[in-house]
Amino acid sequence: MTNTRPDTSAFQTQPLGEDDLEAVIAIDQASSGQTRRSFFERRLAAALMRPRDYVYVGLHRDGRLTGFAMARLIDGDFGEPGARAALDAIGVETGAQNNGAGHCLLDAVKSILVHKGAVALETQVDWSDRALLGFLGNAGFDLAPRMVLIRPTTALSPTIDAEVTSESDPIEPDFSDPGGDEAHALARDRERIRSMNTEDLTPIIRIDRKLSGQDRRSYFTHIQREIEVGAGVRLSLVAERDGFVAGFIMARVDYGEFGRTVPVAVMDGLGIDPGYQGQGIGRALLDQLISNLAMLRVERLRTEAAWNATPLIAFFSMSGFTPSQSIALSCPLNVKG
Repeated sequence: MTNTRPDTSAFQTQPLGEDDLEAVIAIDQASSGQTRRSFFERRLAAALMRPRDYVYVGLHRDGRLTGFAMARLIDGDFGEPGARAALDAIGVETGAQNNGAGHCLLDAVKSILVHKGAVALETQVDWSDRALLGFLGNAGFDLAPRMVLIRPTTALSPTIDAEVTSESDPIEPDFSDPGGDEAHALARDRERIRSMNTEDLTPIIRIDRKLSGQDRRSYFTHIQREIEVGAGVRLSLVAERDGFVAGFIMARVDYGEFGRTVPVAVMDGLGIDPGYQGQGIGRALLDQLISNLAMLRVERLRTEAAWNATPLIAFFSMSGFTPSQSIALSCPLNVKG
């Protein structure tokens, strides 16, 4: 078969710098119709501070920026092992579209990610964006085996079906059982829920190791670095029982990732110590997180789950999550041996 990809020899790729910020914002705004200035400012600042965690590529023609692509490394996001990356943003100015510019950008991003040891590049796309779906499909992306779920930041229902108990509820061991909650009581009012701090990192890693059987210290350390560099707003909580950290929930508010122009919180971690499961701690953590998000006027909470993680999806369903209009995509990368 003849390769029909357009000639891209006129383009040059190089890392984005501070001087490219205004051009990036302008290209993105021309495409979306809205500005995501704060998103690009925070992400570029984080990339300059922690370059090993980010890949930011600019596409130049005749010495002028005509496109950009931004990705960030994620290691073990929501319980999955392996070094992966998320494609957060990609844009090409109108005059350079449909001539291979987008593929040139993605090729450069993939090459850098392979060098960094990433095994896959992932993203999310609204199902109705057929042009972007077609482009990513041609670039090697396939439907990922995960569901994107979403719920409004309205309070959890104070009542639970009386037939749902900690014995009958099929919630997976690494996610808490909402059974046992008393009717007409707020779950968060019965637990000591507080903001996560640096001292909580060790007990959180210990809980996660019990649940996953893996040491994901690098993932949780990466999250801690995100808090330090201000790459999005982190809203992570822990629950205490008997003076010990009994569970945790991790979320972030990122104004702009995956092309979104409204703030959506992303829940990317939830774990309950096996000794405290079946006591409503997960529900209490989720309830407090939703309350905090509502106060920040964030209207939606999003998360992902493997399509066949039936107990986990059941927990989310009982907590008010429904399938979103976004599709999870993944592109495998050929890691160098």
